[in-house]
Amino acid sequence: MNEVSRIFVAGHRGLVGSAVVRALRHRRYDNLLLRTRTELDLTDQTAVRNFFEKERPEAVILAAARVGGIYANDSHPALFMRDNLFIQNNVIDAAYRTGVAKFVFLGSSCIYPKLAPQPIKEEYLLTGPLEPTNEWYAVAKIAGLKMCQAYRREFGFKAISLMPTNLYGPGDNFDLKNSHVLPALIRRFHEAKVTDQENVAIWGTGTPRREFLHVDDLADAVVYLLETYDSEEIVNVGCGDDVAISELAKIVMSVTGYQGRLTFDATKPDGTPRKLLDVTRLNGLGWRPKIPLRTGIEQTYAWFQEHAAEARL
Repeated sequence: MNEVSRIFVAGHRGLVGSAVVRALRHRRYDNLLLRTRTELDLTDQTAVRNFFEKERPEAVILAAARVGGIYANDSHPALFMRDNLFIQNNVIDAAYRTGVAKFVFLGSSCIYPKLAPQPIKEEYLLTGPLEPTNEWYAVAKIAGLKMCQAYRREFGFKAISLMPTNLYGPGDNFDLKNSHVLPALIRRFHEAKVTDQENVAIWGTGTPRREFLHVDDLADAVVYLLETYDSEEIVNVGCGDDVAISELAKIVMSVTGYQGRLTFDATKPDGTPRKLLDVTRLNGLGWRPKIPLRTGIEQTYAWFQEHAAEARL
């Protein structure tokens, strides 16, 4: 890899993809191949093959995916499985066929069993049942990482698979029906503040624990591992620390300045009780995150306020 390497960032306008582009440009990788969804439909096999045959990227970072929170996953199981399988199969195969030298597949911590021992080590993959509310997305991502491993074993394709924890940051999705928990909390508390609501009710009991990584930290890890890592073994990407949803809600309340009451609706699903990644392998490779949780939430809330007109609401 060098500064003139042709790098295709699939999904460059999303939360992860846009952060990866920032990280690449920060390291002076300026020869980037970027396509919007209207310019290149990654679910269209013919279009993807034509793109790769014409552009011949040297490296690919697959940040494109259909993503969402519990509500979105539970409401659209077919779309989450179909679209992610199409995207992965098309891009991985086309990259191999056109001689891509390095491929980065981005999965998710939801690939692990719902009741996996904590913290979750990479070898816990496929050792138990998945969380039912997002199993369709998880199965698709497992298929993607296994496809990367299979292509490496059979064809020598240099693909690496990274499993990020829960992400947040500038450019996040703040739509209450299909966003993840942290951006949803930011929007809920912000709107409650500006409309003088007396109470904000959060789904679930507040007891589940979650790990959160700022998307710029993830992007830094992606570029670092693109440059330095080459193995079929998957790598967890997280911060190695977690927080209860109740505590997270209190942090967001404080950051947004909401002064009302916080309650929890125990009739709604909690999801997985705890999901903390073991990042021993990642740390051993020489990478650690830099952005503390509260600092990251403050940055994200500032971005949300400044970009309300263009944010995904």
